[in-house]
Amino acid sequence: MKSLLANVWTKRVLALVSVLYAAGVCRLCYLSLFYDIHIHGRASLCLLLTAVSILALVVMLYTRRQVLTRIASFVILPAMLPVVLLHFGEWVLIIPIIVTGIAIFLLSGSGEGAKTAIGTITLLLYIFGALGYFLFTSFFVSSAKEEVVQSGVSPSGRYRYRVVNTEDSSNGSTAIHIEPNYADKEYPFITFTLKNVDRIVDMTRPISEEINIEWKTQTRQEITEQLNEKSEHIVVRLSQDALEKLGIKSNDHYTLFGISSSQKSELGKAESDFNDILLSDVPDEKLSVFNLAKDEKGAYYVIEPTQEFLQQTGFPEGQRIYLRDLNETQLRAFHIIVDNAIYLHTLTDEQLAKLGVPEKGDVMYFNGEVCFRYYVAELEEYFDVDSRHFSLDLLG
Repeated sequence: MKSLLANVWTKRVLALVSVLYAAGVCRLCYLSLFYDIHIHGRASLCLLLTAVSILALVVMLYTRRQVLTRIASFVILPAMLPVVLLHFGEWVLIIPIIVTGIAIFLLSGSGEGAKTAIGTITLLLYIFGALGYFLFTSFFVSSAKEEVVQSGVSPSGRYRYRVVNTEDSSNGSTAIHIEPNYADKEYPFITFTLKNVDRIVDMTRPISEEINIEWKTQTRQEITEQLNEKSEHIVVRLSQDALEKLGIKSNDHYTLFGISSSQKSELGKAESDFNDILLSDVPDEKLSVFNLAKDEKGAYYVIEPTQEFLQQTGFPEGQRIYLRDLNETQLRAFHIIVDNAIYLHTLTDEQLAKLGVPEKGDVMYFNGEVCFRYYVAELEEYFDVDSRHFSLDLLG
């Protein structure tokens, strides 16, 4: 047994435990940034984390001279910084890991010079991180008092809502927040809920005395008919992928803006007729008015780009420049934007199904008025639960 424990390969294999522990701490760091933490079994979570941390610490001390363990000892404490700052007070989660991190950092086999340098950097990170976070929350986070007066889940279980009363200097407000109920990460004794994906679907001022929330289940066809009865000019903005699913080309959504009086005259229009126009509505023989033309396949290109434009974009002189190759900023140089808006009444039920709109779903009524339809949420992709973006809102 002694020979096995003294074997260098045994230590190298067991050093993987330190890597797994550090990876778990980094995973917790990631979750603390993008998710809110809800602990629903404090004693059990504390015992579990303490047991795992003690076991990991024993193994890391045994392998403290291995390179993997040394690296892990330098990672744990910096990785815990977001957890400490954003979830300060959740001691059952923080203390076992911090104590383990400090112990293995001090007792690892790394040289004193490396420990001093990394320790100083880590300490400065905590000091300046805490100071910056304190200043941000003191000066940039709203001081308005919010109170959740009602909450619940939709009949399908796909969405959850909160009714929030906010007291401010403008007589307050009542807002309905909707967020997805399918983006949580649930573990034993703890749940992580995604930050900043809720959407305010209704806000009334001042604070509403009467709060009556009602959910109904309606079919896709019923909602389409209701919306089309209200107006034929309701538009939805679809992503480029969604347009491609419907077989709609981007050519159909180029819009000319800021059209001059002389250009309107060239098109045979009066000054008051319009300000914007779909490029597809411009006759081919009039495209030259806007320094544009079509090739034999119907793709738009620039007739004579200026030298300044070529220098800014890096396109070689003499190459045909197609609109499809230009980004949003470059298109604006030709007074063109890409507008992915499409009239709802032009979409068939089959097309809506192609876009991923379920046959039936949840509709919310607030005090008798519709404020949320699953249908619109799916079409306009209200809840982007897959992408992650750093923003100051994560610190609020």
